[in-house]
Amino acid sequence: MGQATRLRERLSESRILTIPGCFDAMSAKLAEQAGFEAVYVSGYAVSATQIGLPDAGLLSYKEILDQARDIAGAVSLPLIGDADTGFGNPVNVRRTVKGFADAGIACVMLEDQVFPKRCGFAKGVEVVSRGEATARLRAALDMRDEIRAGGGDILILARTDSRVAEGLEEALWRCEAFADMGADIVYFEGPQDRREMEELCRRVAVPKLLAQLEREGRPWLSPGEAESVGYDCLLFGVTLLNVSLRAMRDALSLMASGAHPGPDRLLTFEELYETVGFDWYYDLEQRYGPEGR
Repeated sequence: MGQATRLRERLSESRILTIPGCFDAMSAKLAEQAGFEAVYVSGYAVSATQIGLPDAGLLSYKEILDQARDIAGAVSLPLIGDADTGFGNPVNVRRTVKGFADAGIACVMLEDQVFPKRCGFAKGVEVVSRGEATARLRAALDMRDEIRAGGGDILILARTDSRVAEGLEEALWRCEAFADMGADIVYFEGPQDRREMEELCRRVAVPKLLAQLEREGRPWLSPGEAESVGYDCLLFGVTLLNVSLRAMRDALSLMASGAHPGPDRLLTFEELYETVGFDWYYDLEQRYGPEGR
């Protein structure tokens, strides 16, 4: 069973799917080892860790695709890939979906912002017209259907950032339109309160994703609460990036002052050794090494 098919079947279950965001192969492997059933390749986190720059349309198609491919090669669970706006016009969108599918990504997230885009909670978010947004999505869905007709599979997660840019009713209209067009999952970025979440879930029948952000003023739901509202997926897109940066900054501050993080902040050497894969490597080396080695 392919990863897209696994994700599609998992979404058909009634229990909510909790999804952490990753930024490299190791963060994805740790998520898999922790028991998660899917992982999100976060454009925000990849931009921060791979090019040291904010999620403001600076990361290219090839940069995110290469990172997604490396992550897909390191884990055996479905990945949702952040494809921003599709990196161009509808023809570019088709190429983007095909590229992500070829890289082993189970689902592509496509948004309706103008290009260059920016993260949904940054200043100055703008969205394209309804016509341009639906044209992009139609191109993505056409390529999805062509991939499936050829024996492959990929899902399309349609995202709107129109709540902050144009208001609640526009965001709900777009979510309904995306669902009616055949999107596999719909994502309404930035609902202001639980009432807006409930209205979305009442009006849209396809699976819905709620993104959680550790930011003051943003509504926060537990997995059980999100499920009771009607969501199917709960995304923690930048949590791993956040805690990783905090840990590295704290450790560097200690070392810069002449101190050291100490054992309570560190894996043991044996844990570090095992986590990065040396035990796995030595087992294979012994298996294929000369006799008597």
